[in-house]
Amino acid sequence: MNNKTEMGSSTSGNCSSVSTTGLANSGSESDLRQRDLIDERKRKRKQSNRESARRSRMRKQKHLDDLTAQVTHLRKENAQIVAGIAVTTQHYVTIETENDILRAQVLELNHRLQSLNEIVESSSSGFGMETGQGMIDGGFYDGVMNPMNLGFYNQPIMASASTAGDVFNC
Repeated sequence: MNNKTEMGSSTSGNCSSVSTTGLANSGSESDLRQRDLIDERKRKRKQSNRESARRSRMRKQKHLDDLTAQVTHLRKENAQIVAGIAVTTQHYVTIETENDILRAQVLELNHRLQSLNEIVESSSSGFGMETGQGMIDGGFYDGVMNPMNLGFYNQPIMASASTAGDVFNC
């Protein structure tokens, strides 16, 4: 109790002479001032805490809004990528089907070419040297055709891209 009274008297500064009633009065005023000061500090701290909490809530809300916008953007981007993959997959399937058709056409044309080359070989093998009888080695010779001019018969028949399309467009 002495400390409070001394503190009160030193802080009050109004009483130059220390009396019993003066000590009691200044002590109560000092206590009230300290309480008021403490209450003011509490009030300021509460207000500061409220402001800090409000700023924190605002930051949280802004962060949540940013994340929501990012989710929306990423979902749109993901949908575009999925659509692009679907289109690319469809193109792949279409091209793969076209390649299968072209492979089948190549096999068919190679088979036809081989057959035509066999026909040419078998028909050209009948032309041999002239014996004067009209028939040479089982082939027909009419006297006009020179065996030296028959070289084109031994050439293989080559397929081209334009004839491949013409053959199958019938």
